[in-house]
Amino acid sequence: MASLGRKRTDEKPANGFLHMSTLSKAFASGSTWEDKDEFLDVIYWMRQVIGLVQGLVWGLLPLKGFFGLLLFFIFNLGIVYMYYNMFQKIDDEEYGGTSEILKEGLMTSFAAFLVTWIVIYSSLHTES
Repeated sequence: MASLGRKRTDEKPANGFLHMSTLSKAFASGSTWEDKDEFLDVIYWMRQVIGLVQGLVWGLLPLKGFFGLLLFFIFNLGIVYMYYNMFQKIDDEEYGGTSEILKEGLMTSFAAFLVTWIVIYSSLHTES
């Protein structure tokens, strides 16, 4: 019976390779990114998860003050740099340089980090 207009997922495109989902490319080392925005979306969402996890950990530890903020930026920027440079082996010039990749989603991640950090810290380490 005909496929009724649905594309089979096991069909090979013209280049002879199967299409990989964005998530599977994100976890595969040295993936090829045809669409630059797709890679930047991975960086954005990865950074959001990192910010939430850092906020949770910082609130549980309990870190506070400038030291906590400084550690956020060191870890967040360091993880993203290692991910795109060592794991994905991306040529940053294709994306506008290192600064363009490193600032992708940074402030949104910082906001999520702050909210999570403040809520967890306040609920666990302050007296009511």
